[in-house]
Amino acid sequence: YINRVVDLSTVSPCEGDCMSVRARRQKEKEERLSLLFWRRPVTTLHYFLLETLIKIKEWTLKLWQRRGAVLLFLVLCVLFSTAYSTEGSHQHYVQYLEKKFLWCAYWVGLGILSSVGLGTGLHTFLLYLGPHIASVTLAAYECGSIDFPEPPYPDQIICPQDGGMESNISLLSIMSKVRLEACMWGAGTAIGELPPYFMARAARQSGADPDDEDYEEFEEMLEQAEGAQDFVTRAKLGVQHMVQKVGFFGILACASIPNPLFDLAGITCGHFLVPFWTFFGATLIGKAIVKMHIQKLFVIITFSKHIVEQMVSLIGSVPRVGASLQKPFSQYLEAQRNKLHHAGGNTPADENWLSWVFEKVVLVMVVYFVISIVNSMAQSYAKRLQQQRHLEEKTK
Repeated sequence: YINRVVDLSTVSPCEGDCMSVRARRQKEKEERLSLLFWRRPVTTLHYFLLETLIKIKEWTLKLWQRRGAVLLFLVLCVLFSTAYSTEGSHQHYVQYLEKKFLWCAYWVGLGILSSVGLGTGLHTFLLYLGPHIASVTLAAYECGSIDFPEPPYPDQIICPQDGGMESNISLLSIMSKVRLEACMWGAGTAIGELPPYFMARAARQSGADPDDEDYEEFEEMLEQAEGAQDFVTRAKLGVQHMVQKVGFFGILACASIPNPLFDLAGITCGHFLVPFWTFFGATLIGKAIVKMHIQKLFVIITFSKHIVEQMVSLIGSVPRVGASLQKPFSQYLEAQRNKLHHAGGNTPADENWLSWVFEKVVLVMVVYFVISIVNSMAQSYAKRLQQQRHLEEKTK
């Protein structure tokens, strides 16, 4: 007991203060995380609206500081609008560029939503890109061609009048058909990884305490690196060491595989002042080219005609419930085949329950994503209030 008292007496005031600060931060973090829409809806919505107003004000000031660039952008918009509304032989090219631009912007936007860190993140590959690649794959094998009529493709897929042979379809031909949207989605995910990088870089250069939970966890992880025991912490440290020591190729390796810890790579690169184009170039190549081709190949192989037929027959072989489960899948595939051969066909009134379930799953995930954004912004405003309270205590 005496030895323990002596040991405690040797603790420096700085260490004691650090422990108290860490305990206070942990308590405040728990208070913020308890601010959820389904627990305190009125307070959460109130804080969300106030944080939204603050963000609008901050972005307005930033745009005003860069008013030259904003003015140039507005002038370019006026020129494009004039070219768009003026009749002439150039309208064919304008409409083509408009269609391609909107199509690319759609997939880039979905990619950004998937990785930017708003709320829980929206899993747009599972909800949008994956089903699109699967639809093109199934249609290619059914039609024997990838030359779908435009329009209505890509809004709707129908078989061309002079369909080809199924033997003409290959993995490479299907991959080339969906390459643009897949690469645009991958580029969007790369853009969505930039906020952690810029936040950590600005914090390192200014020495300020950033308003970000992930960066605080990153700093704590660096402080406790030697005593790390659990698997998750060791995995995070492995990503951090790879990015820090290997550089461009380390970032490329982390970005080229499905990696839930890649946010840590962005924070690490920003913290250690890795050049922007080294980080973004490796991330863009890894996500938009390497990783995207791996994911695309997996979906195409999974939904190729013979694999799908084998999966449906395998479902039918399940004892007792196999036949009842196999029927809706077979009906759904048959309905999709009929739609491919009938342009402008409407969805039948007795819609397959698989389509109904998928639509509801998408709706639930989008609603949960929106609610998570509300929670996140409300918690950000709660942190502002805590920081303001600390400043008032210091000035007293």
